Amino acid sequence: MSNAMFKVPVAKNEPVLSYAAGSAERKRVKQVYEELKNGFADIPMTIGGEKVFTSKKVTIHPPHDIKAKIGRFSQGNKKHVQAAIDAALAAKEGWANTPWQERAAIFLRAADLLCGPYRERMNAATMLCQSKNIYQAEIDAVAEMADFFRFNVQYMVEMYSIQPESAPGIWNRLEYRPLEGFVFALTPFNFTSIAANLCAAPAMLGNTVVWKPADSQIYSAVVIMDLFEEAGLPAGVINLVFADGPQAGDVVFNHPDFAGLHFTGSTGVFKHLWKLIGNNIGKYKSYPRVVGETGGKDFIVAHPSASAQQVAVALVRGAFEFQGQKCSAASRAYIPKSMWADVKASVRQQLKSIKMGSPEDFTNFINAVIDERAYDKITGYIKKAAKAKDAKIIFGGSYSKKEGYFIEPTIIEAKDPQYLTMCEEIFGPVLTIHVYKDKDYAAMLKVVDETSPYALTGAVFSTDRDAIDLAQSTLKHAAGNFYINDKPTGAVVGQQPFGGARGSGTNDKAGSIINLFRWVSPQTIKENLNPPTDYRYPFLEES
Repeated sequence: MSNAMFKVPVAKNEPVLSYAAGSAERKRVKQVYEELKNGFADIPMTIGGEKVFTSKKVTIHPPHDIKAKIGRFSQGNKKHVQAAIDAALAAKEGWANTPWQERAAIFLRAADLLCGPYRERMNAATMLCQSKNIYQAEIDAVAEMADFFRFNVQYMVEMYSIQPESAPGIWNRLEYRPLEGFVFALTPFNFTSIAANLCAAPAMLGNTVVWKPADSQIYSAVVIMDLFEEAGLPAGVINLVFADGPQAGDVVFNHPDFAGLHFTGSTGVFKHLWKLIGNNIGKYKSYPRVVGETGGKDFIVAHPSASAQQVAVALVRGAFEFQGQKCSAASRAYIPKSMWADVKASVRQQLKSIKMGSPEDFTNFINAVIDERAYDKITGYIKKAAKAKDAKIIFGGSYSKKEGYFIEPTIIEAKDPQYLTMCEEIFGPVLTIHVYKDKDYAAMLKVVDETSPYALTGAVFSTDRDAIDLAQSTLKHAAGNFYINDKPTGAVVGQQPFGGARGSGTNDKAGSIINLFRWVSPQTIKENLNPPTDYRYPFLEES
């Protein structure tokens, strides 16, 4: 029984370690990487706290070393998805009735374990199975994940403290109940932290969760599950299943206790799931919460007043970090003719110095794309650009899947601002640039706004305040995260809540209190401290 109003530790962003040559953290993570690389993990599902193995095994290969076998996972089916739902519902009452401070303590402990004894393992697993260099892994799999846990605890307390006013003789209260049913977390390959947050955020608020990660992220997903369990998360609160998407969906979206979807992935899949949920709406006990962050066709617009060198660095970092496999990656850019020669020269100089290869070699800036399907899609766009009349490849364009799924950073110059690769999401290391006449800046902003169905991230570079203000006004709905003189990637929890609208999702801002409100069902409680004893009101008296 709690008899105090508890204060949680003030959330602070986890420092990102540098992994500089000779550093202790560099030595430690290299050692763990080698151990994982030379080992073989047999990965089970986790349902109701039990480790579930099946006879159907799927081998895991690093994207950058496709001949290597680093493990296998047990493939589940509809029966396992149903078992996960049953486990979530069985654990629900006990977890929902767990005092909030006890739930908070579990995730605060998870953050500290992650930044301590789990740091090297989480980073190494992400490097190995998702082909991230150490710096990108550290930002994602450690710093951002820990930030999600710590800041969400702080936001939870802030949300719970929002209470209604009370008139004399009345005590009004607001109870932030978890949703009635289970939450389905469907998570992507590209950010280990997103996979953790999509199941942890609803769970922190008393919900129980069925979690299906992308097959290509399972190797690091099991590390997250181990982290949760060591932090003290009770059995059944988060249930980890590896099942075919349509099979899982057939069970989940037909279940009467389905209460919410927390999703990050492709726009096409999200639209399909939304339609499926809508068609099944009569089957559910309540209206499910649908929260999703999907794709992007993210832009950089340079004004003639901008610094060519700053723009060039933003293009290289924004487009090619993690092989462009970020929802926020710069995929299209609009450069004024007066600075194009300088930008082009600087970008070429930078890209010539970039090395590509395995993440175990820390001098490699670029690693492999996630799998063969992604490789084929991305290289398909490069092949089309190589034959196009209104576009040309001005840097890169080479690729090979002999050893791993490697695609060279590629830049396409498009004469037509509506050229294919200026409009469609590619999700790889391909940047398309359109050069415009300086006097057409205002008109080009309108083109930027109207070119893509997405509205996730975007950036403007300028030293002219009027030009910046015009961009903000014209592009108000073109980006959920808007950057001024900065690349459009790298949102930080607690600083830039992340999410976009239009075709990019529901914009419920992961890493903010906005997202947490989606996982509760508030109940207003009115208590009359002195109830009336007569039905008659004063107006009924004749005189």
